[in-house]
Amino acid sequence: MSDFFWFSDEQWARIEPLLPTDTRGMARVDDRRVLSGIIHALKNGGRWADCPREVYGPKKTLYNRFVRWAERGVWEDIFAALAGAEDVPDKVFI
Repeated sequence: MSDFFWFSDEQWARIEPLLPTDTRGMARVDDRRVLSGIIHALKNGGRWADCPREVYGPKKTLYNRFVRWAERGVWEDIFAALAGAEDVPDKVFI
């Protein structure tokens, strides 16, 4: 996976507790896989279609999770945890 983004074990340990667990419906695609795919897309021009399904899962899942978590403010918490910030900023731009 050298050309693909993947969260390290240390990074994952910092953000996993921040992820929503109140889900309904079908079984979720692995969070680490999906989040790694979202970051891969953002680092490479924001094209969901460029994320290999066999590595990150369905592009629709990546997009839907990105949008839902953006609406809930989850990304701000994730970026703050990864940056080691003590205060969550009001806005984070990618």
